[in-house]
Amino acid sequence: MEWTAEALQKRIDVASHRVPADLVIRGGQIVNVFTGELMQQDIAIVDGVIAGIGTYEGREIVDAAGKWIIPGLMDGHVHIESSMLSPQEFAKVVIQHGVTSVITDPHEIGSVAGIDGIRYMLEQSEGLPVDQYVMLPSCVPATSFESSAVCLEAEDLEPLYEHPRVLGLAEVMDFGALSSASAGMLGKIASAHARGKYVDGHAAGIAPEQLGIYAAAGIRTDHECIHAQEARQRLELGMYVMIREGTAAKDLEAILPVITPYNSRRCLFVTDDKLIDDLLDEGSVDHNIRLAIRHGLPAVTAIQMATLNTAECFGLRDRGAVTPGYTADLVILDDLEQISIHEVYKNGKCVVRGGRLLEQDLGNKAAESVPAGSSTAALSRCRTAPVTLDHLVLPLNSDQCNVIEIIPNSLVTNHAQYRVDRKGGYFAPSTTDDLLKLAVVERHQATGNIGLGIVKGFRLQRGAIVSTVAHDSHNLIVAGTSDEEMLLAIEHITSVNGGLAVVAGNEVLASLPLSIGGLLSERPYEEVYRQMKKLNQALLQIGAAQHFNPFLMLSFLALPVIPTLKLTDLGLFDFVSNRHIEVAVQPNMKPAPL
Repeated sequence: MEWTAEALQKRIDVASHRVPADLVIRGGQIVNVFTGELMQQDIAIVDGVIAGIGTYEGREIVDAAGKWIIPGLMDGHVHIESSMLSPQEFAKVVIQHGVTSVITDPHEIGSVAGIDGIRYMLEQSEGLPVDQYVMLPSCVPATSFESSAVCLEAEDLEPLYEHPRVLGLAEVMDFGALSSASAGMLGKIASAHARGKYVDGHAAGIAPEQLGIYAAAGIRTDHECIHAQEARQRLELGMYVMIREGTAAKDLEAILPVITPYNSRRCLFVTDDKLIDDLLDEGSVDHNIRLAIRHGLPAVTAIQMATLNTAECFGLRDRGAVTPGYTADLVILDDLEQISIHEVYKNGKCVVRGGRLLEQDLGNKAAESVPAGSSTAALSRCRTAPVTLDHLVLPLNSDQCNVIEIIPNSLVTNHAQYRVDRKGGYFAPSTTDDLLKLAVVERHQATGNIGLGIVKGFRLQRGAIVSTVAHDSHNLIVAGTSDEEMLLAIEHITSVNGGLAVVAGNEVLASLPLSIGGLLSERPYEEVYRQMKKLNQALLQIGAAQHFNPFLMLSFLALPVIPTLKLTDLGLFDFVSNRHIEVAVQPNMKPAPL
């Protein structure tokens, strides 16, 4: 938004009724997120900014009688890479769901391609109908317990703070580095604060007495609450609670009971990680709003949490409400309770009508090259050392083993112990007991590191699933019922330079190549959606569990900063003891409680 004298003159002239507005939206019920009231007044817009609320004339009149008008929705924390779309294609999808601004953390592509990856995301999101604000990744790598492609220090990030859409430092997930006052971590946080920027938290599995460490470091948000008590503890410290409802982590229903009229202004909605099929079929934070209303939250409160609360959390003073002096990012609804979208306006221009995107050509940025050193070719990498069947055998000196047990629709896993089958002293997967082999293959430096473990919960009856989307270092991860099928999956996904695939026997049933860093597709969202649907059909063919998304669940099994048991390319990692452990249970060993 411009604040030049000329721009101000035009707004004041419209507000004073001296000249007609460019556009007047008339007859609708405006949701006032400041007061919680509904107002039936005109909205006068000039140069993409709301100039007045009241009775106005305009060069163009839009009749909104019988409709409700709310601010453009805002997603307070999202990894665009999880959609597997380029920034441009992502914008095309979420704008159809009324989302006009997002706060994104390019941690994933930063972990694969460093500063080049972050610059790619900034450059490719310029001039789109969804404003993509960036929080710079704080933990690349997330921990020292896995192999990563790059390491970003405070001095690497500092030049990027000059970018107008960089708001601060993203989720501080390495709590060990923070609590031990690691010089590297403190340097990043201090650098952000010194520039008046924001710092996001990531307090997964943190004890109540440890939350004060986050607060003392000036960290004011957290999106890792999984139940009401955790949310209450953060609210008591004055933190913003980001209520997450994504593809893998669905925390909204468990957290809603903590929300009251007194604390709701410290709560906002986020998706964090959501796949393309769920974004199209279900929605973005518009789905969070509908779900919250369905569970009893007042509609205006839910809308406030996806608009004004998010804007205030990140100091975005020009959006989040329908009021003079704010950007004309608006959503016109057919039904307030159902959040059924009639039209979406970005900067005072209608971009979605009747569920249809009006402007398909958004600059074709995904096909354009970016500055030297940051081309999509430079971002593409899948450099694994040669893998053979011998690399995938898992020797065991005991049939009692530590097993990663999936908790459906949660990023947290159980540290379980099960008696497993062995053949010749090696682990033998069992589809009967749902005990499958899991492998993480280092894919950035061709080190040859391969971590092997056992996972329960996928329910595969045959075949294997593989992905180069594996938070946070994004090594190659594969789960399967046999070594031969796992090897085929590894070989295929390496040959296409990264992506997702389902194999069975000696056949690749479905594949989604992700040519940008093994994380993003260069293809249109409609094509990526169709490929994702084929993957889902292939998952049905091999008997995969249907009550959660197997690919997104797989992608988080390598993330050692989330409780409780995970697998990295360096081996099986126990979050509670903060160390790698053996797969076979050692004498007197029991899973430690959280």
